[in-house]
Amino acid sequence: MTINDLLLRFHSDMISVERLSENSAATYEECAKIFLNWLAREQVKLAAVNPQVLLSFLMWRRTEQKCDELTIAKDISGLRALGSYLVRQKMWLENHAMLLDRPKASRRLPKVLSVEQVDKLLDSIDTTEPLGVRDRALFELIYSCGLRISEAATLKVENLHLRERLLIVHGKGDKERMVPFGESAKTRLVQYLEEVRPHLVGNKIVPEVFVNYRGEPLSRKGIWKNFKEFEVKAGVFAKVHTLRHSFATHLLAGGMDLRSVQELLGHSDLATTTIYTHVDDKQLREGHREYFPGHHYQNGDSE
Repeated sequence: MTINDLLLRFHSDMISVERLSENSAATYEECAKIFLNWLAREQVKLAAVNPQVLLSFLMWRRTEQKCDELTIAKDISGLRALGSYLVRQKMWLENHAMLLDRPKASRRLPKVLSVEQVDKLLDSIDTTEPLGVRDRALFELIYSCGLRISEAATLKVENLHLRERLLIVHGKGDKERMVPFGESAKTRLVQYLEEVRPHLVGNKIVPEVFVNYRGEPLSRKGIWKNFKEFEVKAGVFAKVHTLRHSFATHLLAGGMDLRSVQELLGHSDLATTTIYTHVDDKQLREGHREYFPGHHYQNGDSE
């Protein structure tokens, strides 16, 4: 059996048997692919894998590929999923990956753009071109609703309510939530839906809101690639997910309560949302340091 054959079967098993989401299955498949290719380079047979081999792989990922703790934790989750599959297929006697301890990833504050930076980024999109009209509507909506890139890619026309300025979003774990969006996003969406999308789709029936130049659903990779171009053009360096972080931080800075922001983001745990309060606290401290005349901070002083 080739590596590709094994990966195809592993992916199918995760979807049909383990009932994982497509995103989780794709992430674990990628981890498994890296691991299996590493085994081939090291000339280690899959049946000969033991905990020491797994540790050697993770050490290679950490030292040679400079992977951070979060990536290593994902690798271990992927190895555990692969090990579970291999045990059920009787290719391993036991799941050696269950002996691995996932590192606790440091809780780094997410990068956040200012309102001016978001505007600069969005204004860099050339809306004289049809695909520019689409991209302006797409990224305006991601920022206005705090959408994940996968949520924007899979957004259905039937779940877009322009008159009420509401979206029905299917997030992680297929959890459904309702999110309002702003007037600017509505204006951009109307232009895209009326002037551009019909020409891209043609006679095809496509349920997704955002499509590529062939009239097919716009992929997560396609969204990311387009964003990188606008990022360079605007000179504002971030990630698509940074728009989501900025959305949450700007809401909290404007006075919205934490529980409401949690609902809008689709977080199951309020603790996940509280990280944005730390971002805002940091901005407040920096503003205090720069503008408050009552104290003169010395280098190295802490507030």
